[in-house]
Amino acid sequence: MTDARAYHHGDLPRALLAAAVTAIGESGPAALSLRDLARRAGVSHAAPTHHFGDKAGLLTALAVEGFDLLAAALTAAGDDLLDVGVAYVDFAVRHRAHFEVMFRPDLYRADAPEVRAARERAGAALRLGVAALPVGRAAPGEARTDALAAWSIVHGFATLWLSGALPPDVEADPRAAARTVIRRLFTPPPPPP
Repeated sequence: MTDARAYHHGDLPRALLAAAVTAIGESGPAALSLRDLARRAGVSHAAPTHHFGDKAGLLTALAVEGFDLLAAALTAAGDDLLDVGVAYVDFAVRHRAHFEVMFRPDLYRADAPEVRAARERAGAALRLGVAALPVGRAAPGEARTDALAAWSIVHGFATLWLSGALPPDVEADPRAAARTVIRRLFTPPPPPP
């Protein structure tokens, strides 16, 4: 039986989420087990179930936390789309476990109200960057498509970076590499000779 002192985390759900981030970083979200999280947190195997119900409940909480962290990172970047895009990639690199769960709705309760609200906060922060595009760069009446295009580019770059699929000559710093790639959206190609 686990020592009763192990239960005095102060915030056991937070400790379990932190253990989940570590476990996902080691072996991915599919391999996550509540029993392993309990062991890592030093609590009984029933403690995660008590707080989250099941694995999907825990991953739902992790997804909410991830979308909230993403919203905060994008908001802190301001309304410049280049900076927002770089912040998105930086978030993916710094919070890889969250990122891997957030965009796998098959792992959690994607229709939960708290997930929808957190996802909307993150989406709104990204759309602010798109809305700040210079006049003539944003397509009139195409704000949704522009936001989807911006998201696709930064999410794709982040995913390629995390999977190690980018060419070996891409800059070693993910923020600098992302800035170079995203900047291409704002720089018209040179005229043909």
